[in-house]
Amino acid sequence: MSDLIQIAPRPRLPEWLRKPETHFESVHLLKRELRQKRLHTVCESAKCPNIHECFHRGAATFMILGNLCTRGCAFCSVPKGSPAKREFTLDAEEPEHVAEMAAEMRLRYVVITSVNRDELPDGGSTHWAATVRAVRRALPTAKVEVLTPDFCGDMDAVARVLDAGPDVYNHNMETVKRLYGKVRPQADYRQSLDVLAFARKYQPETLTKSGLMVGLGERVEEVEELLRDLRGADVHVATIGQYLQPTRRNMAVAEYVTPAKFDAYRDYGMAQGFQMVFSGPFVRSSYMADVVEEHASAAGGD
Repeated sequence: MSDLIQIAPRPRLPEWLRKPETHFESVHLLKRELRQKRLHTVCESAKCPNIHECFHRGAATFMILGNLCTRGCAFCSVPKGSPAKREFTLDAEEPEHVAEMAAEMRLRYVVITSVNRDELPDGGSTHWAATVRAVRRALPTAKVEVLTPDFCGDMDAVARVLDAGPDVYNHNMETVKRLYGKVRPQADYRQSLDVLAFARKYQPETLTKSGLMVGLGERVEEVEELLRDLRGADVHVATIGQYLQPTRRNMAVAEYVTPAKFDAYRDYGMAQGFQMVFSGPFVRSSYMADVVEEHASAAGGD
C-alpha cells in the first residue's frame, strides 16, 4: 500500500455553479496595470469566481492596506501574515494609486475593501479615509462604496472612514451566529452588528450594507435570524451568496444551496424591510455593487 496521503476530490459542482472562464485578455491587461501601481484586488486574492466577468466590464474591488491579513478566517484565501515577523508594510502612496487607477478605468462606481490590520492602532482607518478622499478628488462624480473590517469594534475608526464621505458603508457578517467560532474565530457576531448599527446612526444618509455566505453548514432558521438582526441594526441592503472553497487549505463546502433556496432567502429578507436583497449562487458582497446600490436607492425611504 502506498504511503502517500490521498486527497479526496472536491465534490462536483452542480450545473448552476459552473461559470466558464472567458475574456482572458481583459483579465491579463487589468492585472498588469494593477501591478504597475502596486495595487491589489480582493477579486484576485480571494479567488472570486466572477473575476473574468467583472474585469471584462471594467469593474474591480480595490483591496488596500496591503495583501497580508492579520486574521485567519477559515473561508478566506487572502494571504495571512504575522506582524511579529515584520512582514507588514503600509504603502503611503497607495491612496493616490487607487485614485489614479480608478480614474484611468473611468469608474462611475468605486468599491474599496481591505485586509484586517489589527496591529495598527487605528486599524488602518486613517489610510482608509485618505483613500476615499483621494478617489473623491480624482472622480468627484463617482459613487464610492467601502467594504470595511470591524476595526476591532473601534467606533472612532468607523467614524473616521464615514467622515471621508462614502456613499455606501458595507461590513460583512459572513455567516450565522453559531458558526462564528469556526468561520470567523477572531471576529464577534454582536460586534459586527454594532459596527453596522453605528454607521447607520452616525451617517443616516449613507446606505448600509452587509453580506453573508451560505453552504457553510447553517440552518434556514439561522439565516433568517441573521437577516432579522441586520434589519434590527437598520441595514438597508443584504447580499447572500454560495460559499465556494477557494483552496484546499480552506474549510470545505457543507452544501450547495439551490437557486430556489436563494430566492426564498431573498423573499424572506425583503419581507423584513430591506431596500434590496441580492441573493444567488454567484452573488458576492461587491458583485454588481453599482446595480445593487441603484436599486436600493430607488427603493428609497428610511
